[in-house]
Amino acid sequence: MQVQNAIVASASEPQPEVSRRRFLKTSLIAATVASSNIIMPKAALAIPHGEGGLCELSFRNLHTGEKFNGAYRVGNKYLLGALNEVNTVLRDFRTGDVHTMDPQLMDIIYTMQKLANAQDKNVEIISGYRSPKTNAMLRSRSSGVAKKSYHMKGQAIDLRIPGISTARLRDIAKSLKAGGVGYYASSDFVHIDTGNVRSW
Repeated sequence: MQVQNAIVASASEPQPEVSRRRFLKTSLIAATVASSNIIMPKAALAIPHGEGGLCELSFRNLHTGEKFNGAYRVGNKYLLGALNEVNTVLRDFRTGDVHTMDPQLMDIIYTMQKLANAQDKNVEIISGYRSPKTNAMLRSRSSGVAKKSYHMKGQAIDLRIPGISTARLRDIAKSLKAGGVGYYASSDFVHIDTGNVRSW
């Protein structure tokens, strides 16, 4: 695999002393890519990769308490097993329905965390996937719920990051120009989606 070749090539050149922890982490990345089903990003969002091209996320569903904590992408390859875990954590908690979430949402969240210097904080998820039944119920209670919500397509997430103002998160998300950004100051969350670039 490409990542493995890169590791082998760099290992054959003179290198400064590498810590045991870094060596083990790099080896784990190579093993993960070699043994995992992978899918390629559908579009190029320039994201600030971590060590060895590893992209890690940590978030918690506020309604279920369930967490995802780990790598979801290595270089330009998404890890299918990790994304399946993500889909489960971001399911419609009211109905239990699981839907495939757009992996680019993970890239947006990952980049937002990096730009906010909040990699050590758990992202709090208010809403991920919504079934049509749940969306219709919420729409009957609030005019702020779209009839054709991107949440029903697995293309939207409502979130916040403790210690980071939602106004700052909104500004970071808007700067990425990666999709829709909604700012809900009174409810203290930001909506992101992978639809057309727009904001409200």
